Amino acid sequence: MLLYLVTKNHSFSDGNKRIAATLFLWFLANNNILYNKDKTKRIADNTLVALTLMIAESKSEEKDIMVKVVVNLINNRNK
Repeated sequence: MLLYLVTKNHSFSDGNKRIAATLFLWFLANNNILYNKDKTKRIADNTLVALTLMIAESKSEEKDIMVKVVVNLINNRNK
């Protein structure tokens, strides 16, 4: 929801996607889920860029789908 809402709500006059991605990385790091057990990133940089752009271009009625995509990517059971 953090990545989605900051990207879509345009809380800032500029840089909403960059700020959303940075906040999302900060959230993952502070909750000890940014990295896998083998120290690799859970989400690659280019994947985060693609996710953020996909969210920005999505329709508001697709919110639940977008959030599920992000949750599935960071889910521990997928690793």
